[in-house]
Amino acid sequence: MVMELRYNPLIGEWVMVSSVRETRPWQPSNQCPFDEGNEETGTGWRFLILPNRFPMLTPNAPEAHKVDGFRARRSLGYCFVIVETPKHDLSDLHEIPLEDLTLVLRGVRDKMRELEEVSFIRYIYFFRNKGKEIGVSLTHPHSQMYALPYVPLRVRLELRNMRRYMKRTGKCLLCSVLEEEVKLSERVLYANSDYYVIKPYYSMWPYEVHVIPRRHVQKMTQLSDGELTTLADALRVTTAILDNVLVRDMPYIMALHQGPVKNDESYHMHVEFYPMLRDANKLKYAAGVEWGLWTFTYDSSPEDKARELKETCRKVSQSLKPMGSCA
Repeated sequence: MVMELRYNPLIGEWVMVSSVRETRPWQPSNQCPFDEGNEETGTGWRFLILPNRFPMLTPNAPEAHKVDGFRARRSLGYCFVIVETPKHDLSDLHEIPLEDLTLVLRGVRDKMRELEEVSFIRYIYFFRNKGKEIGVSLTHPHSQMYALPYVPLRVRLELRNMRRYMKRTGKCLLCSVLEEEVKLSERVLYANSDYYVIKPYYSMWPYEVHVIPRRHVQKMTQLSDGELTTLADALRVTTAILDNVLVRDMPYIMALHQGPVKNDESYHMHVEFYPMLRDANKLKYAAGVEWGLWTFTYDSSPEDKARELKETCRKVSQSLKPMGSCA
């Protein structure tokens, strides 16, 4: 078995290597291991946070294999699966009642607070993969959380730019972005008392959507119970929009971008959704330019897509009864 972190010196980032992942179940046709009543889940629960049985990181990771000329280290950390509901056939977060989804987010926040006390944890990443197009191995509604022994490159880049902007202007970069988006209103989709849902000016994916707190807050562990309720509301609205804009389930990645465990007040937490469709029958592929250069191409305009998303928000809000209002 190989389980270790290997360093890519060209980009300054670690690669998580875990041969244990080869044995994980892949979209089984028989009973799902996350269904209520199974050995792993038991009965009488509303949500579960379970250790991932096929982890990339573990608190008792073996020593890394040393190879001359290269860097490797132990893959210390934690990997959890958050089973959001006992109901196997729910399509997305907007079908989970607001109260239940709020409980899930409280559980995630409280687990993060525990993980922040672990000496070797530097970053906590909460994310959700939806759809076979993403490579989801189990279709029961679930999200995941990784507690990492390093701060990932994407977050380091965001943090560097936020620090520079704050040093130069005395203001938060994302607060300034949000201020301009709200002023223009063209790409604002939804707002409640604590969050805006926007189609970013600098979108990379055709239907990309961001959920941004109004308050300058760095991490999910800093959110109050009330802010978790309004976050649950914003996530329900966002997934309802995405699942209706093309009149079909939208495969996507949901990524919580938050500050490192060692807090930096220049960072501004936000949630990014990367939907994988260009239209109802076409995937948006990350291909040569995207993978080779990390430079995305956009085959429409964010403003055109924002108009579609706004109209969809108004339609779904009639049945969803959200806490805020569509733009």
